[in-house]
Amino acid sequence: MLEKLCRWVLHHRIKTLVITGVLIVAALALVLHGGQLSSGTVRNTEAGRAQDLVTQVTGHAEEATFVAIFTAKRPEQTAADITRAADEAVAALKTHQEVANVVTPTTAPGFLSADMVNPEMRTVLAYVTLRGDVAQALKAYPDIRKALRSNDADITCTGHVPFVHDMNQTLKRDLIRAELIAIPLALLVLVLVFRTLVAAALPVGVGGLAVLGGIGIVLGLSHTTDIAIYTKNVCSLIGLGVSIDYSLFLVSRYREELDHGYPTNEAILRAMTTAGRTIAFSGLAVCTGLAGLFFFAGSYLLPMGIGGVIVVMLAVTFALTTLPALLSVLGPRIFLGRVHLRRRRRSKSGAPISLRMPRWSRGLWARIALYVMKRPLLVGVPTLLVLLAIGAPFLHIQLAAADVHVLDGSIEARRGYELLKRTLPDQARNRVVVAVEFPTSPALTPARVDALYDLTKRLEKTPNVTKVQSLFGGREGMSKDEVRELILDPPVYAQGTIEEAKALTVGDRVVLIHALTDATSDTEAARSIVRTLRTDRGVADGAFVVGGDIAHDVDATDFILSRTPHAVAFVVCATLILLFLLLRSVLLPIKAVLMNFLSMAGSFGALVHIFQDGNFGVREPRPLEPTLPVLLFCVLFGLSMDYEVLLLSRIREAYRRTNDNTGSVAEGLQKTANLITSAAAIMVSVFVAFAFADVVMIQAVGVGMALAVTLDATLVRTLLVPATMRLMGDLNWWAPQWLWRNHPPKPPPPPATPIRHSRPTPAEGGA
Repeated sequence: MLEKLCRWVLHHRIKTLVITGVLIVAALALVLHGGQLSSGTVRNTEAGRAQDLVTQVTGHAEEATFVAIFTAKRPEQTAADITRAADEAVAALKTHQEVANVVTPTTAPGFLSADMVNPEMRTVLAYVTLRGDVAQALKAYPDIRKALRSNDADITCTGHVPFVHDMNQTLKRDLIRAELIAIPLALLVLVLVFRTLVAAALPVGVGGLAVLGGIGIVLGLSHTTDIAIYTKNVCSLIGLGVSIDYSLFLVSRYREELDHGYPTNEAILRAMTTAGRTIAFSGLAVCTGLAGLFFFAGSYLLPMGIGGVIVVMLAVTFALTTLPALLSVLGPRIFLGRVHLRRRRRSKSGAPISLRMPRWSRGLWARIALYVMKRPLLVGVPTLLVLLAIGAPFLHIQLAAADVHVLDGSIEARRGYELLKRTLPDQARNRVVVAVEFPTSPALTPARVDALYDLTKRLEKTPNVTKVQSLFGGREGMSKDEVRELILDPPVYAQGTIEEAKALTVGDRVVLIHALTDATSDTEAARSIVRTLRTDRGVADGAFVVGGDIAHDVDATDFILSRTPHAVAFVVCATLILLFLLLRSVLLPIKAVLMNFLSMAGSFGALVHIFQDGNFGVREPRPLEPTLPVLLFCVLFGLSMDYEVLLLSRIREAYRRTNDNTGSVAEGLQKTANLITSAAAIMVSVFVAFAFADVVMIQAVGVGMALAVTLDATLVRTLLVPATMRLMGDLNWWAPQWLWRNHPPKPPPPPATPIRHSRPTPAEGGA
């Protein structure tokens, strides 16, 4: 199939390049049109149901309300001056078509206005509610924020909408910065590998095409489905890494075939039937890993998996179509722009390697492999222990959903939160929403008011609850009977206040109560409040659900943990099947999966040690986001197969030719180690570039993937793989007879005498 595809591409190379150009123009149009990205949601949770009930009562999505904090600009200003400045600043917003409501201390109900002002610190709050759902509010927020200005007060905004907006803008900057770092680093590595500028530029160009196409499609999809703001960065990270690697594999094999004396198109054809097969299987393996995210339907992980699969498919497609067409068009010009570096002696690619060969005739990597295979236990056991030690911190991993703390302290939403916490701590406290739903209306009857009074008292006694905001409590010395009479038949002097409070917390059949806590969402103290409340939901003839940020965190973590075993099982089983088909072996796929787990365990352990435990200069250690281990597992399991497939394919080629397990391992490592090292260096340069992001999630993804690739390409592939293959011996290649049916013929050996062509001599040092 690959041979037919290659022949078609070579015969229609101009048409192939034109089609590629049309696709890129379409992708560019989608990128310029932009998308509607969200913070990422997990649907059909109890916290989501509570949010729907809040919307029924208040008439708007609670997350569509943000806080504008007004502080003194000059020393002589008083709280009254700041309040007037706030009223003047929001006056224009009240007539804005995208603003549903604006509340300042002068327009707020009396029982709320006192909590919106701090006279000592001259701080005043205003609540701005935008129309529509969160997506519509996000679209309107930039214009609203520009219109919110004052000459007499400093304004800082925080809340869900500012957080998501600032996160989106920060991720855009992170993406640009990462690509500006990653692409030059990758190009530098490729120049060192190929020693010619043209050959080095090809993989980078193909990588750019895949990333542009992937991001364009993702942004297009964001208009019809919920796409998290992380998705663009993840697609760029994966797309750059795999597409440059795939192009590197093909160009390296193509140059190797040219070194054997084949003409341009024949060399491309031979490269496609060998390296192209590896690329196709590697791409399928990566897509299989990303398909594990499909088990998280109902969350933003599903579209993230779809975006990852799209960008990998584009990387494979461009590597197997556009790149061969470019190679054919360039011909010998691929050797233009030669960079003169010190030559390295290379072993003859066609010579089998064995323990009987003189040491001087073996390559460096072959000598390493043979050294390891002479002492498999002496090398393998310490290497295994090192990987397990690196991964040990993973045993005390903690998980918590992203909040404003993932932003740098210089970003407005984070600054606003910290300012709110200092000046008006009650407004910054975490709020647990208790939404009580009754089967009939009206919501308030004598029996129900009594039950709501009891619920309020229960909330006040719940551990870690600092304060309860409820229409049915908070009045010192009042009995249940007095509270019932006050609410159902208020005296004239209290009627206004009671009705204002009912308008904010009582609906037709729903009543809202808020429990405040000083504990942050990522602590067990906060989560215990949610879990304690959910043990008994009855309130008279109704029942309540628990919502808010803490409940969302609990629900999202439980959602991910409940589906992770299914995703892991699918990825592992599907990968085993793919490797069985590729390698025609029973034990090698199992060994490959175990090697993957070891490299990922080391990466996960290091992430916990760095970001959760606060080492290596991390200023704000915090639990890892629950999506991070899942995302890294699904991505890295496939990416690790790149090197596994490449190495084992070459070992298998040598074994089929020589039937010498030890020599085949040494020959396979010698032929692929430079390429694997180069590919790993490219991936690490791409991933490390994302470690400079301002958002902790992207930092962790970049660091985690860079560490996993580094461990995989060094300790695992160089030491553990030769050691384990030496211990298993010829059992590596055992398989049932039916698995060998329709087996492709042995690859022909390279010609004994190279065919001479009139082309520039290829630069030394390529893989």
